[in-house]
Amino acid sequence: MKCGMTYREFADISKSAFVAAASEDYGIKGRPTNVSRVSLLTGISRKEVKRQRELLGQSAEPPAGKTTDATRVLSGWHQDPDFLDGNGQPLALPVDGEGVTFTELCSRYAGDITVTTMSKELKRVGAVEEGADGQLLACKRYYMPTAFDPQWILNAGSVFADLGVNINHNLIADTDNPSRFLGRATDDTIDAAAIPEFRKFVEEHGEPFLELVDDWLAKHRADSGAAKNRTGNSRVRLGLGMFLIQGDSVQSHDIKVG
Repeated sequence: MKCGMTYREFADISKSAFVAAASEDYGIKGRPTNVSRVSLLTGISRKEVKRQRELLGQSAEPPAGKTTDATRVLSGWHQDPDFLDGNGQPLALPVDGEGVTFTELCSRYAGDITVTTMSKELKRVGAVEEGADGQLLACKRYYMPTAFDPQWILNAGSVFADLGVNINHNLIADTDNPSRFLGRATDDTIDAAAIPEFRKFVEEHGEPFLELVDDWLAKHRADSGAAKNRTGNSRVRLGLGMFLIQGDSVQSHDIKVG
């Protein structure tokens, strides 16, 4: 929600992920999973499974459109000819009154959200500004409840993916595929006043350890540009992730494993 994603968008992405996972990972005897079995595994209709497979087979999946009422209001303001000036730019709109107004814009695109609620939220996120004359000015084309650096979002997704792969691997680990290191050191009875000291402790000891890991990895790099190194072994991605844990005191059942 912080990034402006709606439930419908999340559900669409989840549906695609379920179909992809069932299709790729749950075939019998090495064969691709057929449509009926994917439908059985996921609870998604055969017709929708076929549609999702067609979307997954496209060379580039189109980005999901943002579908919140706030985004529809901003899109209408930038696209509906009734709310554009002679140069195709969004008009400055009075909140109400005669002619083209923000109230009229909301009546077309805001669903059942009130004009007051919509204007307050759009002002809060910097998508709309109020001019000296009281008219509203459109500053953005889309609604995002919290501003983020896009690169930070990509990096965060990569961290989540690495952690998820580790957990998933350990859930099905066996003698042929042993578990990978996954550990935590937590305590829910720490004095809150110790937080700054702990952060300093982690920075002082965590960064040198990561540098030690980085040096080890550097010494074991394969030949640059080669699919395989000189010993004939394939190249792989290898590394270690660390992150600080901080939260309210809770009854924890953490399992500290190596």
